[in-house]
Amino acid sequence: MAMLMNFEDEALIVFYISGVLAKDEFERSLVEAEPYLQRGEAKVLSLISDFLGVDSNADWSDSSFQQRNDELIEKMAIVCEPQWKEATAIFTLKGLRPFPIIHFTAENEAAARTWLLTDTP
Repeated sequence: MAMLMNFEDEALIVFYISGVLAKDEFERSLVEAEPYLQRGEAKVLSLISDFLGVDSNADWSDSSFQQRNDELIEKMAIVCEPQWKEATAIFTLKGLRPFPIIHFTAENEAAARTWLLTDTP
């Protein structure tokens, strides 16, 4: 398994990511998530564990999903091991998107969920 999507609570979309992330799995999960995003004010939680990186042979440059959906995302929390913080910040274009993205460590998953489900920016 590299990426699965689940919908929780009101507008909380959870991605479970592990192993090597393949482009086709990533795109399937985004297609699955898009109807939930279209409801508006979505919150995204990425739970990354036992991660080995992304498929380096894939073309990750397509930004059409972000262009269609970024305005519908309220905020994103990424729960990952510290060594993946910088790579996930680059991959998610942290600082360039119109919503806050905050990293948490695995032991702080509850704090990530709390932050997502409150009105705190």
